Amino acid sequence: MIKINGENVENTKGKNVAQYLTENGYDIKRVAVELNGDILPKVEFNSTVLQDGDCVEIVSFVGGG
Repeated sequence: MIKINGENVENTKGKNVAQYLTENGYDIKRVAVELNGDILPKVEFNSTVLQDGDCVEIVSFVGGG
């Protein structure tokens, strides 16, 4: 189980960050991801597989003014 934005999430075994984001409606171009306390570069979204015990924070950017 991993923690995403403070919530325990199951069924992430074998998924990479990009898969999780896409499946959950995030626009990859408009998010920042922190994985276990470190900012994850977008170029690593496809190669980073979520593991049990990971702590993920996802921040979406929205326009406005």
